Amino acid sequence: MDEITANTLDLRQLPAPEPLMQALAAVEALAAGAVLRLLTPIRPLPLLEQLRERRLGYSVADHEGGGCAVTVWSEDGPAGA
Repeated sequence: MDEITANTLDLRQLPAPEPLMQALAAVEALAAGAVLRLLTPIRPLPLLEQLRERRLGYSVADHEGGGCAVTVWSEDGPAGA
């Protein structure tokens, strides 16, 4: 029941370093109060470090379709939280 929505960027089929590069570009474009979900082929440790440096909130979970799902939000918190 883990659906892919419009706010989801599926990076699982891309060769390195494309998942990191595209994830960072999407994070840079993240509007205040918006939530972005990134599907990555592996646990994205370099991305998580970048999110911490940018003071963005995030959560990481295994994705049922393989890889990881990283949910990212601004420091104001996820919408509706």
